[in-house]
Amino acid sequence: ATGAAAAAGVRPFPRPARPLCLLATAGIIAREPGTAVRGTGAPRPDPAKGGETAGMGRLTTHVLDTMAGAPAAGLAIELWAIPDPGRRPEPAPGGRMHRLAAAVTNPDGRTDEPLVEGEAFAAGRHELRFHAGEYLRARHRIEGSPLFLDEVPIRFGIADPMQHYHVPLLLSAYGYSTYRGS
Repeated sequence: ATGAAAAAGVRPFPRPARPLCLLATAGIIAREPGTAVRGTGAPRPDPAKGGETAGMGRLTTHVLDTMAGAPAAGLAIELWAIPDPGRRPEPAPGGRMHRLAAAVTNPDGRTDEPLVEGEAFAAGRHELRFHAGEYLRARHRIEGSPLFLDEVPIRFGIADPMQHYHVPLLLSAYGYSTYRGS
């Protein structure tokens, strides 16, 4: 420290021994430089250019525990289709919401596979339900009944099912945030 900071006894913030990276807003988690994490939304081949899988959209998610500063492992997630009466074909039998998928996050806070992809991935309204209460009780020993956040529903629309949609959740016991990631 130099100048006024040194005179006031302020020391510079120590740098970590090795660089760490947590880019939650980009949807990317890397532990050390040069390491890759599965499911970061890397581009896929284009059939027009000789590839086989472009045009097959998918929905992925991950959960970051902002209280722990780490991925939320073991959090249950459900994906639901929300009916739209004016849409054909109707996405839900009988005009009711129906569950498309269920998964539990892995140690990276991600699901092992996309929640839905390919032909099963349709335009329309959807809801991700994050079962935060079970996770918060187990991980942080949050008590009380009811919890402030028990089930976190995120409703969103899929306009183009040929694209990759990534809907992450940044979670604490008393608040959450989401965005469309990449």
